[in-house]
Amino acid sequence: MREVFQQELREVQDRLVKIAELVEDAIENATSAFGNSDVAVAEQVIDGVDEIEALAAELDQLAIDILARQQPVASDLRLVVGALRMSASLERMADLAQHIAQLARYRYPESAVPKGLTKTFVRMAALDVEMASKIVELLRTQDPSVIDEVRDLDDDLDELHAKVFEKVLSDKLANNPTGVVDATLASRYHERFGDHAVSVAKQMQFFLSGSLD
Repeated sequence: MREVFQQELREVQDRLVKIAELVEDAIENATSAFGNSDVAVAEQVIDGVDEIEALAAELDQLAIDILARQQPVASDLRLVVGALRMSASLERMADLAQHIAQLARYRYPESAVPKGLTKTFVRMAALDVEMASKIVELLRTQDPSVIDEVRDLDDDLDELHAKVFEKVLSDKLANNPTGVVDATLASRYHERFGDHAVSVAKQMQFFLSGSLD
């Protein structure tokens, strides 16, 4: 019975890794579509989110079943409960990637990136992709050092988010209301993606140490 339980816990971890890998692909493709006005790639991201949502729902059901049947304690309980929370954050990250792709689709064939903010959004995209990659690494290896790396990347992302708002509030974009809206939404999506990545990292920290600090 114990062997079955441990196999189920490994299955929880494997499923989290799989979902995180799909999220990584989604944000990489979404930011590429956004930066390059690639409507075909944008459509792939938009359509692909359904798979992530289905996998997250299956993982949630597995975690609930484990809680009901096995009544885990200590670190096992933290893993199962944390999996439910991490699944929700990963699903939200996929939704945000989808939102970025939708912006690219809405503006096609024009660019959704206002002039003067191209480099900023390229950097934000790179940070989100790197954070998604770190989350995959964290879930696979459970290496606590990766948690701090995720948080440091999020700090950099927050700084860029603030710079975008400074830019859209300046006179330079006063005659481009559509650009202001696109930049504001896209920056917010990037920033929230990072926030949910940090949430996953915090849940892994809780699993590893029993503390969120």
